[in-house]
Amino acid sequence: MNTSVSVVITTFNKARYLEQSVNSVLGQSLPNVECLIVDDGSTDNTKEVAEDLVSLHPQLRYFYKENGGVSDARNFGAQKATGEWLQFLDADDWIHEDKLRFQLSCRSDSGENVVLYSDYERVLVDREDKVVKTVPYIVGELTKEQLIERLLICPDFLADSPFPLLQQSMLFQKSLLNQKSFDTNLQACEDREFVLELLLKGVKFVYAPMIAAYYRKHRSNLTDNERLMRESYIGYFELVQQHHPQLLSLCQKSVHYLIEQTFAEKDQGNFQRLAKLVEFPVNLWQGRIKAYNLVLLHILYRLRSVIPNLLLYEKYRGPRSRRLLSLVLRN
Repeated sequence: MNTSVSVVITTFNKARYLEQSVNSVLGQSLPNVECLIVDDGSTDNTKEVAEDLVSLHPQLRYFYKENGGVSDARNFGAQKATGEWLQFLDADDWIHEDKLRFQLSCRSDSGENVVLYSDYERVLVDREDKVVKTVPYIVGELTKEQLIERLLICPDFLADSPFPLLQQSMLFQKSLLNQKSFDTNLQACEDREFVLELLLKGVKFVYAPMIAAYYRKHRSNLTDNERLMRESYIGYFELVQQHHPQLLSLCQKSVHYLIEQTFAEKDQGNFQRLAKLVEFPVNLWQGRIKAYNLVLLHILYRLRSVIPNLLLYEKYRGPRSRRLLSLVLRN
């Protein structure tokens, strides 16, 4: 198929959302858009839904592969895509009908490698998939330095600005995937690591001002798997330390926060990993104690391991323990 843009929709057990995602691609104002569905080993009825859609729309292509994670699915889809430009889309999200046309209209004619990025909207839904709240995230035009600095702050609530390079809101030249693929060792943060490497390779990022994508946030997933995310953040920062040690100082706000979390959760394994990334001093227990070196940090962790959670952290205190502590402190 001779086409200028390919959209790769990756899915794992998201059959109920797939048609909406596909329709947002098929309904693009830009003609001749190729759409690929990459099924990453789904165990629901994704295959049946996808095959029904393919029978109705000849520009659709469906691929099934053994489960390997979202990075592996994106890399697989990129290899199968035929377009000069490439868009990645998760099956439970969708894009604005004019996204691809408008973003391409914003590209320069210099011929250099480029990534187009835009604003997006987070759509919070309840367990019945009813929309509870929508929140627009206006990214704005950012410099290379601003993008790099923001990519190194996670979790996102630690920053005072929205995450700027959401996969769903970007458009790549496919040739860039020859320079960099998604890291299959990361279960999360693979998108951050991917675009960070492109920025550091000198790829130009061009802002296209529009709400280009709609990111569905499931209420049941708001807490997610905290330990999994923590390990992914740490893995991401370890890659930064390994390949770009000069950037590690920009990670410290996040590293300090994650150390505090390992103290709270008594997560010794991840504490040991973070101790190799940290720069001092480190504030602990909401700034009440400060560790000025690695020896003191390890001593404080050992002390923490024998102190009951409820004595240090409000979230572990029930009504009974609050009353007991109140009586003790009063006396």
